Amino acid sequence: MPEPLRRQGLRLAAVSCLALFLELTLIRWLPAEVRVTAYFPNLVLIAAFLGLGIGSLRSGRRPLLALLPALLAVVVLVSLALGRVAFTDAGVSEHLWLLYDDLPKDALVVSGVRAPIVLLFILTAATFVPLGQFVAERIQEFREAGVPLKGYAIDLAGSLAGVIGFGLLSGLRTGPVVWFLAVAVLASALALPRRGLALALGAAGVVLAALVGHMDTATIYSPYYALSLDSVPDLPDVRVRANGSLHQVAADLVNPIPAQTDQRARAVEGYHAPYRMLHKPLGKVLVLGAGTGNDVAVLLDEGAREIHAVEIDPELVALGRKIHPNHPYASDRVKVFVTDARSFLDHSDETYDLIVFGTLDSMTRLAALSTVRLDNFVYTEQCIRAARDHLAPDGGMALYFMVGEPFIGDRLVGLLDSVFGKVPTLVRGDYSMFNTVLLAGPAFEATRNAPPDLDAWYRENELPGLDLPTDDWPYLYLAQRTVNGFYLSLMAILAVVAIVGVLLADRTLLTGAGRGGADWEMFLFGAGFLLLETRYVTAMNLLWGATWITSAVVFGAILFTVLVATLATPRVRVPWWLASTLLVASLAASWVVRPHALLAVEGAARFAVSIAYVGVPVFFAATCFAMRFARRADAGRAFGWNLLGAVLGGLVEFLGMAVGFSALVLVTVTFYLGVILLREREERRAAA
Repeated sequence: MPEPLRRQGLRLAAVSCLALFLELTLIRWLPAEVRVTAYFPNLVLIAAFLGLGIGSLRSGRRPLLALLPALLAVVVLVSLALGRVAFTDAGVSEHLWLLYDDLPKDALVVSGVRAPIVLLFILTAATFVPLGQFVAERIQEFREAGVPLKGYAIDLAGSLAGVIGFGLLSGLRTGPVVWFLAVAVLASALALPRRGLALALGAAGVVLAALVGHMDTATIYSPYYALSLDSVPDLPDVRVRANGSLHQVAADLVNPIPAQTDQRARAVEGYHAPYRMLHKPLGKVLVLGAGTGNDVAVLLDEGAREIHAVEIDPELVALGRKIHPNHPYASDRVKVFVTDARSFLDHSDETYDLIVFGTLDSMTRLAALSTVRLDNFVYTEQCIRAARDHLAPDGGMALYFMVGEPFIGDRLVGLLDSVFGKVPTLVRGDYSMFNTVLLAGPAFEATRNAPPDLDAWYRENELPGLDLPTDDWPYLYLAQRTVNGFYLSLMAILAVVAIVGVLLADRTLLTGAGRGGADWEMFLFGAGFLLLETRYVTAMNLLWGATWITSAVVFGAILFTVLVATLATPRVRVPWWLASTLLVASLAASWVVRPHALLAVEGAARFAVSIAYVGVPVFFAATCFAMRFARRADAGRAFGWNLLGAVLGGLVEFLGMAVGFSALVLVTVTFYLGVILLREREERRAAA
């Protein structure tokens, strides 16, 4: 490779690494500052693709890289300002101040959550425009040198480095100050050899990192949350906030407390209620969602012989060891497992006298590529069935929940009824941290308080037509199997913003679309591949646990597979018809074979099957893309349209709320069939 092209390759790798690292930083940081962004989980992801795509369409115009620190500063400043406002679509209630527990009660309250989401979307997209322009111009230089795929491969390698770098920093439990400092270092390196610009970018990044650190109220950054602590007056309890919202209270629910309030007394009553209804002594017990240890402390007090406590967040376990008044994790009767609850059930062969589902509301998403929450795969029919299979013959199940909407309570009843064949016993009351306990299984049969006709009443009045969550549609918190008006309106607004941005970046589209101004083939490639990523990141989190390590490894593995396919395409000549046929066939196979079916495969075989399940479709999708991308005269523009297609894929992913994940595979196939048809039309025209 000529020396000038080698230097440009290094700069291309650096900016691609910066783009992915900055994207992951904002994905991780924004929801902790501005709670409303959690309503639209793919916000930063879609905005980043849009900004990079618009920047690519600006290839060849005045460079905008110097604007990067100013744009990022605006995003940070606006986020910090919006983080001090309580946004709500409902009235001001106690529930609102649980969500905004870190704000004073006289904080500004603004009705409506769409405006801040759209504002942050526009600002975030603008931040990535300079990076997209830089990437596209470097890729085009490789195109002009006759090696477009080499440029694209360097872009992929840089992106992979960004994912690995952020994953390592997350694993080291670093916080946003370190992340923004890393952004500053990468931006400065990118501007070299222009020392003045490099110093300006570096200085701006340091100032931003200092500002973020000064305004940060979190004590600990776990892999999932920005955690902060607050003691409860006159009680030994400690409140734990997650992303500024009240998440849990490490409370003494065992010892008499002179200053105990009525609210505390109700919490003690609720936590102990299931054990007043057992007709057998507690032997081995499993707690799913153990948190800081409340359920474990109560079980120890109730005389449980052995307790297995499962909690996904290692920092919550560490806090439980330090701050819980009863120190439940110090008992030699307790064994702690830091893993995903569903993964534990799928991989364990233990049996239990009692399984306790703690208050598992995760309040956060599984991954940047998915609308699924961390706890969604716990509240599915398959998971409840897996838990039942771990019960001893006379065992029971207790599920604690804060039911906010009646349909959620009905769904939980329906799930237990479908698995156990009987409507569960319901213990309802204002127990402070939850309001409903559902009890099922033989252990609670002798004290079952349901009237004989309650089962029939539920089946006649509540359960018919009720959509129960499954692994394919795991949305416990959605009222109906549909994309509701809130999401539809936001999707429409963001689509309009995207269209306006594209037209401003390339005004020839207003008159030239009919003459091929838009690269629809690359656009469909982008849409299809984003849905492909979404499908497989979600599937692997189901198979291997919804941990941040799984998400990082799967996302990195997908990028690595695309890189290998891109490098192999010029060396191994695979006919288009064969690659495209194998792509469609592998997608069809993944539609027929649902991810939860792979749970039956054990050990190394499951690992091999997982690689094939994800790797084969991704490899052939990347191979087909590389074949078509290599033929583009304007590689930068083609890259831009590919990124803009990913914006569509990100929006279409929300359709999974209505049709389920498996149906999204069919949508993905449709996108790739569109590519095949466009390619065939082009070949016929060329032949004519």
